[in-house]
Amino acid sequence: MERTIYIVTGAAGHLGSHVTDALLKKGLEVRAFLLNGEQVPDFVNANPRQLSVFRGDVRDQSSLESLFENANGAVFVLIHCAGIISISEKKDPRIYGVNVGGTKNIIDACKAHGVKRLVYVSSVHAIPLLPEGETMGEISSFSAQNVHGQYAKTKAEATQLVLDAAKEGLDAVVVHPAGIIGPNALDTGNIPHMLKSLVRGRFKMAVRGGFDFVDVRDVAEGILLAAEKGTRGECYILSNRFIDLKEFFNTFSDAAGLKRLKLFLPLFVAKAVAPFAELYYRLTKKTPVFTRYSLMTLSKNALYSHEKASRELGYSTRSLKETMSDIAAWLKRKKIRA
Repeated sequence: MERTIYIVTGAAGHLGSHVTDALLKKGLEVRAFLLNGEQVPDFVNANPRQLSVFRGDVRDQSSLESLFENANGAVFVLIHCAGIISISEKKDPRIYGVNVGGTKNIIDACKAHGVKRLVYVSSVHAIPLLPEGETMGEISSFSAQNVHGQYAKTKAEATQLVLDAAKEGLDAVVVHPAGIIGPNALDTGNIPHMLKSLVRGRFKMAVRGGFDFVDVRDVAEGILLAAEKGTRGECYILSNRFIDLKEFFNTFSDAAGLKRLKLFLPLFVAKAVAPFAELYYRLTKKTPVFTRYSLMTLSKNALYSHEKASRELGYSTRSLKETMSDIAAWLKRKKIRA
């Protein structure tokens, strides 16, 4: 039987750690690529016979080389989760360096080492928005000019690099997760920060709007399915459904045994105060809850279809109630209290 080694970049992140855990649970051999100082989260079944940790930076081509050493004839499947997510409109050269430059380095490494398959984790934000009410599906070409915000632009540019490489012969597929939520999230994310603040009684109001929120474990399973069943050069949206923020917070409050939020601000009010809020977050170095970019996202069309992934890969999703119950239980284990 052919020995396969799975490489996961960004393995300390929310999605990357769940991908790593899902692979290990299937008894597969994994090489986790982490930045210096990062650790694989405790929830991951870190069996030393299956999991090896490598350190480096996707922006540094030379640091990727050790990932492919001592393979003894094995083949590699590389799952590229590493990336910087940002809800800020402020220009940050690190975002381009990691999301675009890092992806180019990964593509070059895959070509140099004859990687069997590359799964690139893009984002639904790389897909241009359609008018309100129209459902968005997979597209075949991407341009930074067609999307708004630095994060979306870098993901669009990187996605096109991967598709161009696939046309040139690299066996690569692309997945587009929607808004990822779920247990074991990092403290740096704005959604985990909001939910923790809600548990502590410090989050008294939210805004109107909504997005397509999907469980991180469903996305991780979708990525494994794409690695196994995806067609070279194809894209797959890994979404769930549009969820209004009132349903989002009420479902979590019910699962956590909290009082439901009563106040939901109209988006025009939130947008008016967003510039001042951003200044406050920047000065206090606190995790932003809402920014002008995130409010724009919550107010625009967010209808995405995962029909292709379900049909071709066997992708499926769990209920929001199950996800929120698991997040509440995770926060309880972490002793997050009011």
